[in-house]
Amino acid sequence: MILPKILMQTIPLLGAFLGIFVASVLKPKTSAGLKLILAFSGAFLLSITVFELLPEIFSDDKKFIPVWIMAGIVLQIVLEFFSMGAEHGHFHANDIKKFPVWLWASLCIHAFIEGLPLSEESELTWGIFIHKIPIGMILVFLLDQTNVSKFIKWSALILFAIMTPLGNTFMNLIPELESYRTEITALVVGVLLHISTTILFESTENHSFNLRKFSAIMIAIVIAFLI
Repeated sequence: MILPKILMQTIPLLGAFLGIFVASVLKPKTSAGLKLILAFSGAFLLSITVFELLPEIFSDDKKFIPVWIMAGIVLQIVLEFFSMGAEHGHFHANDIKKFPVWLWASLCIHAFIEGLPLSEESELTWGIFIHKIPIGMILVFLLDQTNVSKFIKWSALILFAIMTPLGNTFMNLIPELESYRTEITALVVGVLLHISTTILFESTENHSFNLRKFSAIMIAIVIAFLI
């Protein structure tokens, strides 16, 4: 599916704002819906990575692609040290009263990196759109428990939302990066592999079978295969 470049930048932005809207306005009473969205997004991201991104980067003759993938995995591990795993549903709002600078910055860096290869990866655009919904919700839940002003809260949310389009814009504005597009995409693949597999491993609480989550995962895989 080929998307205009403006849509590739707008769709992830809409995903973040959708998550922010759901958490801020609809204010779900339980985390059941969030867990289903997380399971769906994890399966969708993993499927897009396996069906589209991995075959593409390995079709290139460039060397060290596996090294770049592993670098992406390591990078995400480092980011999660600061974000406390908020990217895949871990958050302890009661422990946070001041503005969580490092957590927010880690999520922004993660979002920026995700956006780098979007200009050539329209399928990934939809994966990031879905991925942004639960992260936007989690960030709202976290900031609502702090003592920061509404101005700081909404400034932080808006800045987070624009980071993925900003990453894509950064990639497009620096022509020298084009020769490293495959390596950058491989780095993003590593980040997505870590995020998506962690979400899926953690979506089965106590390793018990959950039909609703399993159904969400299967639906995500089928949709990712078809687009």
